[in-house]
Amino acid sequence: MPKEREPGVRDRLERPAADVFGWRELRPGQSAAMEAVMAGGDTLVVMPTGAGKSAVYQVTGLSLPGPTVVVSPLIALQRDQIAGLLSHDAPEAVAVNSAQSARETEAAWAEVQHGAAEFLFFSPEQLTKDEVIERLARAAPSLFVVDEAQCVAAWGHDFRPDYLRLAHAVQRVGRPPVLALTATAAPPVREEIVQRLEMGEPALVVAGFDRPNIALEVRRFRHDADKRRAVVERAAAEPKPGIVYTATRKDTEEYAAELSGLGLSAAAYHAGLTSGERSRAHDAFLAGDTDVVVATSAFGMGIDKEDVRFVLHASVPGSLDAYYQEIGRAGRDGASALAVLHYRSQDSGLQHLFAARAPDEETLGAVAERIWEHDGPVGSDEVGEQAKLSRRRVTAAVNLLEQAGAVRTDADGRVRSVPDVTAEDATARAAEEAEARKRLERSRLEMVLGYAETTGCRRRFLLGYFGEPYEAPCGNCDVCAPTAPDSSASSDSSDRAVIDGVQDPGDPRPGHPASAAYPAGTAVRHREWGDGTVMSEEGDRITVLFDSMGYRTLSLTAIAGKGLLDTRTDPAG
Repeated sequence: MPKEREPGVRDRLERPAADVFGWRELRPGQSAAMEAVMAGGDTLVVMPTGAGKSAVYQVTGLSLPGPTVVVSPLIALQRDQIAGLLSHDAPEAVAVNSAQSARETEAAWAEVQHGAAEFLFFSPEQLTKDEVIERLARAAPSLFVVDEAQCVAAWGHDFRPDYLRLAHAVQRVGRPPVLALTATAAPPVREEIVQRLEMGEPALVVAGFDRPNIALEVRRFRHDADKRRAVVERAAAEPKPGIVYTATRKDTEEYAAELSGLGLSAAAYHAGLTSGERSRAHDAFLAGDTDVVVATSAFGMGIDKEDVRFVLHASVPGSLDAYYQEIGRAGRDGASALAVLHYRSQDSGLQHLFAARAPDEETLGAVAERIWEHDGPVGSDEVGEQAKLSRRRVTAAVNLLEQAGAVRTDADGRVRSVPDVTAEDATARAAEEAEARKRLERSRLEMVLGYAETTGCRRRFLLGYFGEPYEAPCGNCDVCAPTAPDSSASSDSSDRAVIDGVQDPGDPRPGHPASAAYPAGTAVRHREWGDGTVMSEEGDRITVLFDSMGYRTLSLTAIAGKGLLDTRTDPAG
């Protein structure tokens, strides 16, 4: 009688996928990611919204011996993820977050202690608490999942500095393998995720970024009143449901009120609402009871709704990473969907302000002084009490000091000064680190402006930002297939963004003879700006991410004539 075949890794994955979740086959990206996790190393997964990233930890979690920790940024998102697990015949899933009562929290920990809970959901803030870490370490997790991992590399006005402390949490709970999941991450963001989470040579699984069913469009305006009217009219006219993103809480309320005045079911969503108000808006949208949600950036993160027909941006987003994540919430069912950026160049001033937000030198100095006053490690909470600073500001300052190599974090999560570095030197180093981050964030914003003002294929521009080549025309953007409403009366053709002397980085024109020397991924060195990496090339222009300056779009004619740019054979420099 022939010997029964020993089950392999794929069998161990496919059986629970089918038996528990009802998935008869795994997608190629899912299979590759799951197998990488089962191999026991760290894994970074970049898959578009709707590609099934959550399945990677759900299936592997069932096949690994200990519980699975999932770091998830929003309570509403945690609730959705747990509900999704409970809708199948999956093991218990619990959450520990600030919205729970003490009794609910203790009940969750009891499930963990008795071994009944397989999936444990936390916000990053919870994992800075010693009692949480100690309980979690006793549970001996087998996998540490960072969902929405792009938050690790974010820095805007809504940035949560506790994301940068997750590497310490991983160490303190026993250093299980790390699985980082994100829908959109350009190559430099991937590198930052790996660095910030201290992932050890992770397996990288990247699915294609293109979402061809989403039509891309930009409408440009001189006057704010014209723009606001266009946003409302478009949201009212398009098939529902849809999402409108704005930059401020005030705008969410005002746009929602205008849409409601037209007889639509519209809701505002922002961090200033109570938890109950946000939950009601979130649940009504999922249930199909709301036509349009008008929201700031947090809404929709990980939301499981396939039939969103449009995503309109009433304000300039802070980066193309954020923009692509947000428009990716449309058309997850594969049917036609629409993404429209309503753009007024003056609006970028608010995002410039957001990009400039970081701990100031005074805050950095106050935190450094308190750390240096201690002869040994000190907790961040104690530093905050002594410096009379909020926990969030202290955490952000400590992150910068650590990134500058001026402090280090011990195994117990307490920080200490580095020998032979003074508090003054530490402050100066951290301030330089903050300035470098501001330059990068401003350059990311400039790439958004370049997308808004390109006269070339928008899909090519957008995918090129993520390092994915694309041959134009796409046939589904307002440049390649111009079907958008005429906005010539309000557009401002004279107000063009100029990036390093290049008026239009997306202008398609015949290939430049020098372009073959600078394909995407080429390591280069600029005479003034130092080392960088070519992200994309189009016609006679290339976009380079410089270590010191962020993104810059360069004219090949200009750099060839002046000898400004050389290729590096060794990417490490």
